Amino acid sequence: MKRGSKVVAAGSTLLALALLAGSTAASAPERPTGPVMVPAAGLISFDSCADALTELRAAARESVGPYGFEGATLFGDRAAVAATGAEARSQAGGSAAPEYSTTNNHEAGADEPDVVKTDGRRIVTVTGGVLRVIDPGSRRIIGHLDLPGDEPAHWVPYRLLLLGDRALVLADGAQFIAADRAWPGASAEAARLFLVDLAGAPTVIGTYRIGGSLLDARLTGGTARVVIRSAPQFEFPLDGDGSERARTRKNRAVIDRAGVESWLPAYEWTAGAERHTGRVDCDRLSRPKRMTGASMLTVLSFDVGADRLGNGDPVSVAADATTVYGTATSLYLAGQQPRREAGLLRWRPTVRDQITEIYQFDTGAPGRPRYLAAGSVPGWLINQYALSEWDGHLRVATTVGDVWGEGRRSESTVRTLRRDGGSLVPVGAVGGLGRGERIYSVRYLGPLAYVVTFRQTDPLYSLDLTDPAAPVVTGELKITGYSAYLHPLPDGRLLGVGQEADAQGRTEGVQVSLFDVRDPTRPTRLDQWHLPSGWSAVEYNPHAFLYWPHTGLVVLPVDDGLRLLRVTDNKIDEIGRIAHPNVTPSSGRAIMWPSAHRSLMIGDVLWTVSEAGLRATDPATARSLDWIPTT
Repeated sequence: MKRGSKVVAAGSTLLALALLAGSTAASAPERPTGPVMVPAAGLISFDSCADALTELRAAARESVGPYGFEGATLFGDRAAVAATGAEARSQAGGSAAPEYSTTNNHEAGADEPDVVKTDGRRIVTVTGGVLRVIDPGSRRIIGHLDLPGDEPAHWVPYRLLLLGDRALVLADGAQFIAADRAWPGASAEAARLFLVDLAGAPTVIGTYRIGGSLLDARLTGGTARVVIRSAPQFEFPLDGDGSERARTRKNRAVIDRAGVESWLPAYEWTAGAERHTGRVDCDRLSRPKRMTGASMLTVLSFDVGADRLGNGDPVSVAADATTVYGTATSLYLAGQQPRREAGLLRWRPTVRDQITEIYQFDTGAPGRPRYLAAGSVPGWLINQYALSEWDGHLRVATTVGDVWGEGRRSESTVRTLRRDGGSLVPVGAVGGLGRGERIYSVRYLGPLAYVVTFRQTDPLYSLDLTDPAAPVVTGELKITGYSAYLHPLPDGRLLGVGQEADAQGRTEGVQVSLFDVRDPTRPTRLDQWHLPSGWSAVEYNPHAFLYWPHTGLVVLPVDDGLRLLRVTDNKIDEIGRIAHPNVTPSSGRAIMWPSAHRSLMIGDVLWTVSEAGLRATDPATARSLDWIPTT
């Protein structure tokens, strides 16, 4: 049995793991040597707008190169951002509603936006710029709303949050910037929100738009926190004349002429006939100790039960993030801080430069979140499931090293942090996981954790984090393939969704694995379901996964349909397949999601959703009960 090496850190300085000497993935984890000092993260307020402008200009000048802010991840890697999801739960919806499933959220009390929501009484979907309300009893559409937009909306990603008779629709894309109705700060990309009243016919009662890209959102209580990423609004010269040094000088001259408004996001909100515009104020802006001046994060807060959205009470940080993790009382923003070198941003950093910065906000009360603390850890996160808040500590799983090259110099570590004043300080760590591999999935269950790493084979590690200062690896299971998503089941079992692979690590199609993790020293696989050459959206978006504990039903999209599985104590059986028609409406526009990509339970009926429509199905037999077209 192999064990991860244990590193116990103390005080306010974080000790990082250096890469181990070259070895094969099958080598036993060893204690790493040569700790690397990681700078402490934190947020600092600007004294004035003039102070903010001076520091932002200086940082941007150092970051810019001959072709602008090269390699910026600001609006890239949407798959990594989308790979947030969470655990599905069944709950009673009150006396008038049957039991129903909820969005597969990571944490209880922190709802995540998705393309479909239900409260048991109705199903609300948003696809292709259209919001629809479906009555599951009569199995018909009872509400239809075309959301406003300046361009065809089928290219825009839409998601929604549901609270009582209110829906908050979140849309992302440049389609909302109209040439004949410019607004202050209109940029190349904008996020837009719609507050919809569902008490009668669906009606938009308030809108909001802000320059930037929608990163993610969480609904805690009645307050939605929406996270926006934005870039400074510069017009760098597009000519290719001159040397790289000359082009860099021209770009720096543009930055030197820019005002502070180039960095501060502008917004517009409406309520009925009212229209208001504004911009994030300098006194709402903070910065980390190190910044590039190339990106901004803004957290907006909205009372979803109100009759208007208002200005969003914005708070901004001159930083970047790719991961949002939320609980019922905290919001965490996490992302890698790039290092500047000779006027360029290095986007494939060395091991020493692989640092993830984490910012914690208090969201326990309604309204604007309160900044609490910041910290740094070596390595990078796979997604929000790599983070977990438990018993006053934050657990973080990261991979450090070159997992793309041939050297296979990489390993993964789980660390525990606690808040001490304004810092997230290290408490303990266990490293040496998956040398030569990277993390593919993480699941924390109270004081326990499960980590899957992969390159050729799939070690499933079980960890005991009961003592935050001394976390330990308790067991390891090595099988072919990997699990990209792990879901807890009753009675000490775990379900993994990912890919089977051969002994050389070549993937061979979607697999679902049933693990027995009751004995922390000997995790075992009880059964496996495998579809050669298949793939599932659950691998990158857990919102596509449904588990109904009453019957052991598991539903997941596979290729162009949905597969229904039944999981018992030690076995996985296939029930059947559900398909939706792949149609093109009379408008001729392409359908973004031709196949079913979401599922939910209401009472004893399984509902599946695609852009083409909704299908009601008997989950015990996969027999279709009804079809409701939406195109």
